[in-house]
Amino acid sequence: MDKRIYKILIVDDEKDFRDTLKMLFDYEGYETKCVSSGREALDTLKNEQFSIVVTDMMMDGMDGLELLSQIKAQGHDELEVILATGYGSIETAVEAMKKGAFGYFIKGHDPDELLHELEKAISVIESRNRKYDYESDAEALVTSDNPAMKKVWDMIRSVAGSSASVLITGESGTGKEIAAGEIHRLSTRRDMPFVAVNCQQFPQNLIEAELFGYEKGAFTGAAERRIGRLEQANAGSLFLDEIGDMSLEIQVKLLRVLETKKFERLGSVKTISTNVRIISATNQNLEKLIAQKAFREDLLYRINTIEIKIPPLRDRREDIKPLIDLFVRKFSRETGKKNLTIEPDTMRYLLHYDYPGNIRELKNIIERMTILSGDDGTLKLSSDMGKAEPAVRSVDGGIARAAEDVPSYKDAKREFETAYIESVMAKCEGNITKAAEMMNISRRQLYNKIHELDLEPDLK
Repeated sequence: MDKRIYKILIVDDEKDFRDTLKMLFDYEGYETKCVSSGREALDTLKNEQFSIVVTDMMMDGMDGLELLSQIKAQGHDELEVILATGYGSIETAVEAMKKGAFGYFIKGHDPDELLHELEKAISVIESRNRKYDYESDAEALVTSDNPAMKKVWDMIRSVAGSSASVLITGESGTGKEIAAGEIHRLSTRRDMPFVAVNCQQFPQNLIEAELFGYEKGAFTGAAERRIGRLEQANAGSLFLDEIGDMSLEIQVKLLRVLETKKFERLGSVKTISTNVRIISATNQNLEKLIAQKAFREDLLYRINTIEIKIPPLRDRREDIKPLIDLFVRKFSRETGKKNLTIEPDTMRYLLHYDYPGNIRELKNIIERMTILSGDDGTLKLSSDMGKAEPAVRSVDGGIARAAEDVPSYKDAKREFETAYIESVMAKCEGNITKAAEMMNISRRQLYNKIHELDLEPDLK
């Protein structure tokens, strides 16, 4: 993922805080712009495109909540707004969320919390912008020549007709959401709602209201009744993506729903019955989370009546070429570019690359090459994608040279470090802290190494 495409507008009347945020975001690879007031922010939004606004809550003149209201009133519905405040409270959070804010950050807290909010906002933007063509994307599952994927499809077809809870596991980008959608599409519930919730995208203090809904007056800011996702999905399917990120408190309540098929909205004593099928997905090791007391063992038993494991793309290499062809056709249609061809060296790279970001990464690579292709319609990797064109990453993580020459030790070491860091960063979806922990080095050491190798710290 190229974070430069997610432009952030920083709004704060304190220069020191503006400069601090700009330094933090710039270092993470985002493109940023700073303004000192809400009015200046609105004027800027008339002339420039942004993905996210990070604004102070308390400012002279127009405060953060008023700015948020004006942003939404002026039609910037897809612009995500994060509020920074020194006065963190659930009341403030609820008011902000009610007006359309994505999240909030309490000044003085760990900056990683704000970076995590940005990552979640980007995940929402990507999900919204991702034009899933389920018919064509599912084709990659159906027509796979890989034995493991054929078993996955057979399993999907077998379990679709039942109401059993299904747990879909696999690395990020392997197609878990597509698999969940296909289970619903092939089931007897196909004409009823398919409701998806990414448990990672909602603050923990709001996920309960999102799932169960609430009555008017249930808490400060609850001005009207709201139907939760469980109710919306009644008689259909509820897809809980990244269920491993769900808090223990909500896990208990979800367990009750699975056991009794009943729940209550927040602020209500009326019990609601539900006939919803739960399909869950995770890229985490739930057994490990259970050992760490971060996931309930009894809930795991309930959600994985049937478990479907989707293999990573590196283990189904016979599917890479059909997927390349599929995405080339897809983006040729979407961009209007005809007669697209892939240069031989680039094709060789694509066929041998290990895709730590799986199908999503391959899809993003093809899309970007298509966008950047010239008039001759030739698709090729460019240096700004962070790829070393003369080398091909092999399945086992080694480097296979394009020519017969043997690189120097220094060059080979640099290539290995580049491949290693890119792979780990992709597995951690761009999270520097998680990647550093996985590598068993400090966050600062990883930053220094990324700078030394001139890498983008957010490869997927």
